[in-house]
Amino acid sequence: MAKKKKLSKNQVRRVQQNHNKRLKKNNDKQWDESELGPQLQGVVISRFGQHADIEDDKGNIERCNLRRSIKSLVTGDRVVWRAGNEAYRGISGIVEAVHPRDTVLTRPDYYDGIKPIAANIDQIIIVSSIAPEFSRNIIDRYIIACEDIGITPIIALNKTDLLDKETAEKIDKELLCYQNIGYQVLYCSMFGDGLDKLKAVMKDKVNIFVGQSGVGKTSLLNMLLPEVDATTGEISEGSGLGKHTTTTARLYHFADGGDLIDSPGIREFSLWHLEAERIATGFVEFREYLGTCRFRDCKHKTDPGCALIEAVQQGKIDKARYASFIRILETMDDAKNARHRNPNTY
Repeated sequence: MAKKKKLSKNQVRRVQQNHNKRLKKNNDKQWDESELGPQLQGVVISRFGQHADIEDDKGNIERCNLRRSIKSLVTGDRVVWRAGNEAYRGISGIVEAVHPRDTVLTRPDYYDGIKPIAANIDQIIIVSSIAPEFSRNIIDRYIIACEDIGITPIIALNKTDLLDKETAEKIDKELLCYQNIGYQVLYCSMFGDGLDKLKAVMKDKVNIFVGQSGVGKTSLLNMLLPEVDATTGEISEGSGLGKHTTTTARLYHFADGGDLIDSPGIREFSLWHLEAERIATGFVEFREYLGTCRFRDCKHKTDPGCALIEAVQQGKIDKARYASFIRILETMDDAKNARHRNPNTY
């Protein structure tokens, strides 16, 4: 059997464009103005392709089409929409415009460029655990993203019930590094430990759970909001990695104030869309040393007179955080080199 030829980047985009055209042709009713009600304000609860669930100011959720002029729409967006006088194939109306975003969490995508995940967020809860693995590198990547867009990060170590004494002491020591530089760290488990503290910090704010697949974000959601009863998954026995159970971001409300967006898990959160300077600034403890190196173009690796390296040697900067910074820069270089060598692969 002949091996299928891999599509180029442009071919993949054309296939996707043709697919989207077919979707619009089949699903996007061209509403007549006489069929639509007045303009209303709403919030995107979730997005599904060319449709979105919109919540009105009375708490009702309606599924709507999107105007073709809307290029980007994600959970948390504030929108202008109009209800149809009569439902059409389960569609209740149409989203006409999107208000400017206060904040937006994004991630790079090789096909779509910079891809937004959720909008108008106040806090990002970085959920980690020892299963599938405790990864300081993933935590650091999310913190950089938070610092870059000015959103407060909070670290939540989940599944603490799985920790033995030795592992607990080791992780406590690693998390102390984040507390020492001003980040809040919470501990929680599926048995309810720490949930009151977690819920208290989320009160009256728009929060989003982020983290690797399998760290228990959806399980935490179910404990905080039992009425949701979202589907959870297990760790894959074959790979040891988490399985994706949440497939699209969705916003939920707490009865006593505050919102929570549950986002799909990932196995790696990339930062190759950021320049090295922005990566360095994302490490808050680096900031007082940046710009004070001997050489203006210091790469902070082996350069003589590097203020960061001197601070590490003097114990002013945590060695593991500095090592994480170097690993992130190296993976960024690897990704950029791979795209340069094989531009049609991405």
